[in-house]
Amino acid sequence: MCPELPETHTVEVTVPSDTQTRAISESSVRAILARERTRFIQRNPRSQTLSEEGAKNWLRGVPTPWMEWGTPFPLFIARASGAEMVDVDGNEYVDFCLADTGALFGHSPPVVLDAIQHDGMNGFTTGMPSPEALAVGRLLEDRFGLPCWQVTSTASDANRSVIRWCRAITGRTKILVFSHCNHGAVDETFVRVAGGQTQTVVSSIGEPRDLAVLTKVVEFNDVAGLESALAPGDIACVLAEPYMTNVGMVLADDGFHSKLRAICRRTGTLLILDETHCLSSGPGGYCGEHGLEPDGLVFGKPIAGGFPAGAYGFSAEMVERIRAYLAERATGHSGIGTSFSGSRMQLVLMHAVLETFCTREAFAPMLVHAEMLERGIADVIRKHSIPWHVVRVGVRVEFLCCPDRPRNGGQASRAIHQPIDQAVHDFLLNRGLIITPFDNMMLICPATTATHIERLIEGLDRCVAELIG
Repeated sequence: MCPELPETHTVEVTVPSDTQTRAISESSVRAILARERTRFIQRNPRSQTLSEEGAKNWLRGVPTPWMEWGTPFPLFIARASGAEMVDVDGNEYVDFCLADTGALFGHSPPVVLDAIQHDGMNGFTTGMPSPEALAVGRLLEDRFGLPCWQVTSTASDANRSVIRWCRAITGRTKILVFSHCNHGAVDETFVRVAGGQTQTVVSSIGEPRDLAVLTKVVEFNDVAGLESALAPGDIACVLAEPYMTNVGMVLADDGFHSKLRAICRRTGTLLILDETHCLSSGPGGYCGEHGLEPDGLVFGKPIAGGFPAGAYGFSAEMVERIRAYLAERATGHSGIGTSFSGSRMQLVLMHAVLETFCTREAFAPMLVHAEMLERGIADVIRKHSIPWHVVRVGVRVEFLCCPDRPRNGGQASRAIHQPIDQAVHDFLLNRGLIITPFDNMMLICPATTATHIERLIEGLDRCVAELIG
């Protein structure tokens, strides 16, 4: 018998409204930022040297822009295992970032290492299917409920492919996303609501088009805005995360998902849910835990245990529409799929992850630890009477430096206090504790222990005490 999981519903904890909250002064933040910057430089001389040498060959000194964390120079990691990492200067860390979900099940999980060692000798990629494909297809259907799947190299690739399929079978060109969404490097999703209009994100590099031609955007939880945007019947699909993760966790209002589903069906719009970050909600992702009924699902990041892979799946009805479209399409290159998509090694590792970690047994202790972390952060907030709040979904926990939970991406982006966030991140990093640098997100993996969590809570407690002191 599988053990019952602790409840995975969202819990928020805030300072009671009748409590006098304590302010954090700008001078205190500046002082901590300056001190921790100096401390970072002093404790990481080898990383500084490698950064200076690497700048000769790497743009901005790193292999990808994601690795710029706001520190004086990048922190170079020598090795990582489970929930712990060691940098090139020998400093040890407890990792609650976990590559922003890429290492959700820990760094180098033993089951993944075993799979590499046992199956690596049989070839990494051949351009042809391998027997593992059958087992992985069955596991994907069993875990996530959809009958038909495809494998990609990344979640970004999966989202691009899904959008193409949706356009093909609906004959519609536009998609709809929510403002401040996170769907990887998909061009059409780099849009925001500004003055009630869809505008291309101004920081997007090299985008030559007005993306409003391709995309409509509304705020998350805005049912009236969604109704209006989908009413003309020109949207191929709504692409959405079950809850937003790009500007802190923005949760769905009660009933929002049922209304979203109903509006999509009424307007002939396909509903695609991107679970790339939300797989942390439970063994069946957020959709499995909450009984959502999308037309398509997208997964990426942790699905192959830290090895590059993504996957997307379709409902039976959508598969029939795709088959009908394929029967009539012109021959030639489809524009879907890349050389490494569906490789033998991807499938071997996806098999290991789905079978080992996407289970109720695996998630049960992780959820217990996530609740422990949530309660600990709530206690810090109450102890110091600061106007923050903490929220958890599954094994993903975040705190935001504002008293009330934002309902959409616009509210969340305005609530983010970057100097305070950076001060907290720097303080914790210099004490061997890593949280996600782009927001205040923390993840629990199977290797996370109660001692790890106690260290993080104690570190946050000390940091807040200095911020308000």
